[in-house]
Amino acid sequence: MAKLKRIEQGKKMMEEFVQKFKRVARRSGYERRPLVEEFKQDMNGVIRQKMMESECPSQNIEQWYEKATNLDRYWRESRREEKRLRGKRKIRPLASRLNRPANTGGIQ
Repeated sequence: MAKLKRIEQGKKMMEEFVQKFKRVARRSGYERRPLVEEFKQDMNGVIRQKMMESECPSQNIEQWYEKATNLDRYWRESRREEKRLRGKRKIRPLASRLNRPANTGGIQ
């Protein structure tokens, strides 16, 4: 049982983490609720929080695997999209926009 407690998702994709967790869980002796608790503890904190905030978090480990995998995929896609959108915005900082002289129609 001790080996199961040492598994952590870290920065791994959930699919990879779930496969490793399943392999170790088969030999761990954990079942049902204790297995879900170990999985929750070892997964990425952001994904765990999203799972816990979702409607009726499952008690079934297979449903946890599936939902966590989907949330992880959406979360990673969202992060990539945010980076992409931030890269496209080449807006000057607000302070520099406020300090520019008003348009006087060419009269100075």
